[in-house]
Amino acid sequence: MTNLKSRLAKEKRFKFYGIASITLALSLLSLLFVSIFSQGYTAFQETKVQLYINFDQEILDPNKTRDWEIIKRSNFNLLIKNSVSELFPDVKGRSKKRKLKKLISNSAEYQLRDYVKKNISVIGTKKKIWVLADDDLDMLIKGYINRILPEDERRIDNEELKWIEILEEKKLIKKFFNKTFFTSGDSSESEQSGILGAFVGSLFALSITLVLSFPIGIATAIYLEEFAPKNNRLIDFVEVNINNLAAVPSIIFGLLGLAIFLNFFELPRSAPLVGGMVLSLMTLPTIIISSRVSLKSVPPSIKEGALGVGASKIQAVFHHVVPVAMPGILTGTIIGMARALGESAPLLVIGMVAFIVDIPQSVTDPATALPIQIYLWADTPERGFVERTSAAIMVLLVFLIFMNSLAVYLRKKFEKDIS
Repeated sequence: MTNLKSRLAKEKRFKFYGIASITLALSLLSLLFVSIFSQGYTAFQETKVQLYINFDQEILDPNKTRDWEIIKRSNFNLLIKNSVSELFPDVKGRSKKRKLKKLISNSAEYQLRDYVKKNISVIGTKKKIWVLADDDLDMLIKGYINRILPEDERRIDNEELKWIEILEEKKLIKKFFNKTFFTSGDSSESEQSGILGAFVGSLFALSITLVLSFPIGIATAIYLEEFAPKNNRLIDFVEVNINNLAAVPSIIFGLLGLAIFLNFFELPRSAPLVGGMVLSLMTLPTIIISSRVSLKSVPPSIKEGALGVGASKIQAVFHHVVPVAMPGILTGTIIGMARALGESAPLLVIGMVAFIVDIPQSVTDPATALPIQIYLWADTPERGFVERTSAAIMVLLVFLIFMNSLAVYLRKKFEKDIS
């Protein structure tokens, strides 16, 4: 009776420890998500200022040629200066006007240039245009700069604060959905920076990784599991090293890529092509091991039945064993790809940490990746990049959750089709 009570007490404690562990893990995960979301959700909004722009023909097209090659070289920045000065006619002096102009982002003149390019007929007219605000104004509107702090403890002085309050009273400041974050590359100005360049770089690198690692990994697993001779020292040596490679730190694969792909083959540095090849080396052991486990879990009766009705060994493996093992193979592949998506150490070694503004157009163009972009922004002290760091982490988490959900869906689908 005493032994029974002791055993029941141990079972209750075990259940309690299990539930407590799961609760603690979920609580910490929830705390992490809340922290990231609370710091990053504001990055999906951008602050704009409405200006009444006079598209002065004397500035843009004095000869009335309507030739874009001539118009694009015009001083669009002067249009913004004139518009801001009209809002604050009492502001005199070059230094104060320059400080007033700093409330508007440097990208505003390029915004006006693109607007005129699409609407040449706007020259000689006046239009109300919402232009991007400077990062300090953006942080103030979002509440990251405390207005009641002493002037020497905030980045916006009292004079600038007075101008901003006037703009707010006139309802000339408004927050919009931040399209720039999803349609632009990196920038030294936080209000102009986006993740498109890093996203395209990650997409190219993962495409190369999938094209290389998926067929090679599955072919290797099928050979080792079904066709390789047993009790062979060479095969045993290969299997042991594959298992060892799965536990090697990812930065080692980066050093291998640096030595072989960059120094020996002299492939382009910071290119998604090299990044994808390095990540495929890192992902291959995971795919091979998971594929072998899936093949081994197939009941022997399926293969034996196929051989019994006259199928060859290749037919039995590829027509009967592999389709049954496919759910596990796809799950291992997608999990390996998800790991590759979040890796940064090997990409740092091969030079994908460079500051890249342009969106890559091919796998050989210089590019960065989402984890590297997060690393670069996290290393920047400006408050505008802090929120973008959290927002980029949120985007990365969405893709990781999507890939893992896809793995579960495909596994369920294939299992249902097989049954």
